[in-house]
Amino acid sequence: MAITIFDHPLILDKLSRMRRKETSSKDFRENLNEIGMLMVYEIFRDVKLKEISIKTPTVKKAKGYTIETPVVLVPIIRAGLGMVDGIQKIIPTAKIAHVGLYRDEVTMKPVEYYAKAPADIDSSYTIVVDPMLATGGSAVKAIDIIKSKGAKNIKFVGLVGVQEGIDALQKAHPDVDIFLACKDPILNKHGYIEPGMGDAGDRIFGTK
Repeated sequence: MAITIFDHPLILDKLSRMRRKETSSKDFRENLNEIGMLMVYEIFRDVKLKEISIKTPTVKKAKGYTIETPVVLVPIIRAGLGMVDGIQKIIPTAKIAHVGLYRDEVTMKPVEYYAKAPADIDSSYTIVVDPMLATGGSAVKAIDIIKSKGAKNIKFVGLVGVQEGIDALQKAHPDVDIFLACKDPILNKHGYIEPGMGDAGDRIFGTK
């Protein structure tokens, strides 16, 4: 398993805007999408290409390339939905699976309420997206679910994570690469990242 923590000025600038308590839902969503777009270049560095023949304005036949492996994005509902648009702008052919989880506030364990995936997920390049990697419970559960549906080539993409979440995901799924915009130092007693950026789902959709 590889772990990539992005340390790019543009990403850190946008992430700092998202962290601010006074940032509106509109600005939060826009910066989240833009970070997803910036991260996707590195995430797809090893994606397989197929050589094709194309016609240009000046020649009848030229060498071109297209992505060979189908791409499936798997947002963990709700917050993961906020990362889909930015990535799909770069990869418009990507299909969207969905995994719906909520966290039991007493046990802090993820509870599944919905899961739907394309039929060809077993042969696809699968990207699980969620802004926060806190306890790691939701990421582990979501990957359990998509593996049960046949997914094999899987990466996890988030914005902010902590070591506890990284360790939990590594232990449960050592074959899954992790990409994060930033690593924060603390997971508090309530299972929230500090300094973090609050509840990403509420901030994306303006529900708190």
